[in-house]
Formats: sequence, structure tokens, C-alpha cells
Amino acid sequence: MSATKREEVSSHLRYIRLELREMHQMLIKEDLLPDLSEAKEVHAQLDALLELLSDKRVKNLKGQIEKF
Repeated sequence: MSATKREEVSSHLRYIRLELREMHQMLIKEDLLPDLSEAKEVHAQLDALLELLSDKRVKNLKGQIEKF
């Protein structure tokens, strides 16, 4: 994985971790459910991360298939 992609993945993961931590605190301390839009935002971030990682995986698979 290139350094740029690695930094992008790390950035996504940091943001997602922070958002999930805030939602968890809301559940524990305030006994409140997170706003639906917040949950959708985190889900979108996870989708973006999956797409970023999947793109790399697809390229690797194509390269491996071409070797055979």
C-alpha cells in the first residue's frame, strides 16, 4: 500500500474512531441514542474506507491473475 493510501486510510480510521467514541459516550453517560444523521455519517465513512481498500484489493487480484 502506498504511503498516500496508508495516510488516507489512517485518517478515515481516526475520524471513525472519534465519532464512534462520541456515540458511545452518549449511550453510556446520557442514556441517549445518537442522532440518525450521525450514524449515517459514520456508515458513509466506513463505506468510503471499504471502497478505498477494495480498490486496492481488486488491483492486487487482477495482478495476481495476470501472473498465472
